Amino acid sequence: MIINDATKDESIGKPGGYNLVAIIEEGKINELIVASKIQEESLQGEIVNVTGKEVAIGYSYSNGVFSAPVKTAEEERSWRDSELQSSDFIVPLTDHPQHTAYMTYRQELRDYPAQSDFPNGTRPVKP
Repeated sequence: MIINDATKDESIGKPGGYNLVAIIEEGKINELIVASKIQEESLQGEIVNVTGKEVAIGYSYSNGVFSAPVKTAEEERSWRDSELQSSDFIVPLTDHPQHTAYMTYRQELRDYPAQSDFPNGTRPVKP
């Protein structure tokens, strides 16, 4: 999940308010927390203010730049296979209210590896 606004709290990012901060370990975001400036000073490790930035746990951080983790084809095929298996139940249930949506989703899963930007393309969304 990408986090670009920690809460609806209006004090986030304002002077004297709270910030979304990333705790960086071994060049990756290990934890995201909402903290006041005083709390930030007590945190251990490399701390980076990420208020308003699109980041998530696992993103790489180097020289002030965040980047999303690179997916491997093997990981994405494994995810796809798991999604297909978890939706097998719907195939024989032709009267299920979401049958058509699931059948479309399953076809999108089968087509997913053929995308030009696979494995870093957009995953099909479960109904």
